[in-house]
Amino acid sequence: MKQNLQPKAHAAATFLAPGTGFLEHGPGDQCDPAKAKVRVIPFGLEHTVSYGGGTAHGPAAILSGSHELEKFDEEFWCEPVADYGIITRNSPVPVTGDNEAALAQIESLVQEALDAGHFPMTLGGEHTLTAGAIRPLARRCAARGETLTILQFDAHGDLRSEFRGDVYSHAAAMYHCLAPNSNVRLVAVGIRSISSPEIPFLEANKDRITTFWAKDMDKWTYNDVARAVGDGPVYITFDIDGFDSSMIPATGTPEPGGLFWHDAMNILRAVGARANVVGADVVELAPAPGLHACEFLASKLVYKILTYSLYGKTGKP
Repeated sequence: MKQNLQPKAHAAATFLAPGTGFLEHGPGDQCDPAKAKVRVIPFGLEHTVSYGGGTAHGPAAILSGSHELEKFDEEFWCEPVADYGIITRNSPVPVTGDNEAALAQIESLVQEALDAGHFPMTLGGEHTLTAGAIRPLARRCAARGETLTILQFDAHGDLRSEFRGDVYSHAAAMYHCLAPNSNVRLVAVGIRSISSPEIPFLEANKDRITTFWAKDMDKWTYNDVARAVGDGPVYITFDIDGFDSSMIPATGTPEPGGLFWHDAMNILRAVGARANVVGADVVELAPAPGLHACEFLASKLVYKILTYSLYGKTGKP
């Protein structure tokens, strides 16, 4: 396997103008780069999709869907975004190079966000990107003597070391988060599709991987997941095929038997209440004509992840 490329320095960050960024926010007022707490990073990586395609268009669809969201949240009886503020990075498009170069690219973009004191929220794109996005956070945790927990919502284990000749395949995303980083552990939720080649790695890393299988959803609760995640630094990666395929057909590999909206919200709420969520991504939306409900759902999911993670905690990360 090749060594990871070093992240490259980017020119001064530019941000999408009001009306075009996530939730239509752009630089100005609470969304000024110096004041906002969240940096949304669109990253339409699509190199290794193995069934349905279209994830390269996911970020644009999520941004578009977010323009139709109500910012007022009836759960909190306010507009939580006003508490933390959002800016959206005008990210390099198209994603450059092969997957190894793309991972270095998203690594650099996340590092840039952290250096500015922003919470990085990446919009994918295929799941491969997570292995690059967590690198700056894993390094920062290692320097502090901390363990970084990845909370993975997904239909698939993603624990292969490679798939169909692609070392950095979307089907190997969690393997490449864990294998190079001894201070990273995984809590996976909603898994209902795993392959024989993944089992040896899963069984050899039982001390680092906790799986809440979809088949056992009647036996575990959202509080069980939150306890497994703990109260340390957490990175949330949400592959939208973690949802049942009846909710999200617009994804490359839809699977029946998954989570529904309030299942996911209960987990995110419980985790956000106790853990220090330090970054997140939402991946694998493959927009399809006539299925705009899917991109709307993905947009609302992003907003809820941010709100459960940051509302009332604007001093983070």
